[in-house]
Amino acid sequence: MDKLTQLFDHYDFRLTDEQVKEEVKKILDAHFAENNNAEVWKQCLHQIDLTTLNGDDTVEKCATMAKHVNEFEQHFPGVPNVAAICVYPAMVATVRENLKAEGIGIAAVSAGFPASQTFIEVKVAETLLAIKSGATEIDVVISIGKFLEGRYQEVFDELVELREACKEPTHLKVILETGALKNARNIYNASLLAMQAGADFIKTSTGKIAVNATPEATYIMCCAIRDWYRETGIKVNYKPAGGVSTTEEAVQHYTIVKEILGEQWLNNQSFRFGASRLANNLLSSIEGKQVKYF
Repeated sequence: MDKLTQLFDHYDFRLTDEQVKEEVKKILDAHFAENNNAEVWKQCLHQIDLTTLNGDDTVEKCATMAKHVNEFEQHFPGVPNVAAICVYPAMVATVRENLKAEGIGIAAVSAGFPASQTFIEVKVAETLLAIKSGATEIDVVISIGKFLEGRYQEVFDELVELREACKEPTHLKVILETGALKNARNIYNASLLAMQAGADFIKTSTGKIAVNATPEATYIMCCAIRDWYRETGIKVNYKPAGGVSTTEEAVQHYTIVKEILGEQWLNNQSFRFGASRLANNLLSSIEGKQVKYF
């Protein structure tokens, strides 16, 4: 038996998809209301990777995004700023040149994002170029087709190479594309594989397919993170991304993370949202009026 199969068998996640739905409903029924308040909305805003990943992204658009982050505290005193700006590799230099606010990361999607259907040499080269351009965080996608075919070692080996390319202090976020993984056990096992390969964060989705971050995916991935932490003592971080656009959705994910992983994950070093529309919706909730700042 190979080491990855042994790893999956050792942790042995047994909940069915229907049982996961039931567990999510229990958590949200019991705890959503207590977290649906302005302080949590502010915390969720502070955890956002402000994102633009469109084919029509321009230098001007990305520079303007950085400018809005720079000026955020002037417009919204008392509200904490976002955690990072996330762009395609070609736009990293633009963000680096224009970002003046302190403590804001620069994240780049890399390694053949979003499909990951290219050569590992290209993935590594793109990752290294993104870091050279100024990225402090790299978001990569697992080779989903290989994973679904059971070619786990190949998926693992690719992630190890990308981990090697992301030397400290660069963070590696590994996207599982949970909507394509079909079931709870696959999502759990993919989480284990990514953590075994050295991921700093595991992340749900690219936002480029029909099913992206769901409360159920968050539940499963947080269970994997919890189980990994208990077994190894290694704290891996979490990022739901794609489709999290409303305040209600953000609070749902926040509530699940809080109940499964606990207070030590409720900060922007350990828990992020990948979002483009969420920031304005959270600001609207916080301010009590419609806000279109970002």
